[in-house]
Amino acid sequence: MSKGKHRRPSKAVRMVTLAGVAGVAVAAPLMAATSANAASVDTWDAVAQCESGGNWSINTGNGYYGGLQFSQSSWNAAGGQAYADRADHATKSQQIAVAEKLLAMQGPGAWGCAGAGGLTAGGPKADVDTSGSSSRGTSTKSHADRSERQAPKQTAPKAAPQLQSDDEDDAPAPAPKQTAPKATPKSFKKGDGEYEVKAGDTLAKIAEAKKVKGGWQKLHELNKDIVEDADLIFVGQQLHLS
Repeated sequence: MSKGKHRRPSKAVRMVTLAGVAGVAVAAPLMAATSANAASVDTWDAVAQCESGGNWSINTGNGYYGGLQFSQSSWNAAGGQAYADRADHATKSQQIAVAEKLLAMQGPGAWGCAGAGGLTAGGPKADVDTSGSSSRGTSTKSHADRSERQAPKQTAPKAAPQLQSDDEDDAPAPAPKQTAPKATPKSFKKGDGEYEVKAGDTLAKIAEAKKVKGGWQKLHELNKDIVEDADLIFVGQQLHLS
């Protein structure tokens, strides 16, 4: 459980309320943090650990977002819209950059966890890279900085090409893809052979069961007058076996 997640309106919230709307407070929010109003990345990490358990993309629905639990008005007032619509949609580095501006505006009292994180008004400016892409999706699970490079996607290795066999030309032709005789249409060529096609039959099954010399190819050749397509036979057809 995090501690002190802005349980009461922060100074940033009160400042925006006095200004009327977030957009009115323009000059102060965008001023850069100075060495007198800054904190190191380690310090911000400590504050985030207290505020959100170190989850920089958290949104629990309590009205505060991201690792440093910005209210929406605080995020807007400190120029956060330059990076993302809400703090939890921005990278860790971007959130720290906005926090530096908020610290310069409001001081450490803007965070309930300032004491626990060792946040003070004076400190070295955080060295962060805000060029990472922010995300518009929400998540409460990722604790990683979204600006970090993602691992390359891996795809299944392609099957090795098969070498052509010298005997390939002599290999038997594959059996037709037919799985079962089709439903009997209103009209079809029945034939007058000695074998009647039954449900579940295929030319390959019939040739094997009746030991037709030459296999299904020979059976098809013997019955070309009624079986135009080797993949298509009908229940009730009378096939010649020799």
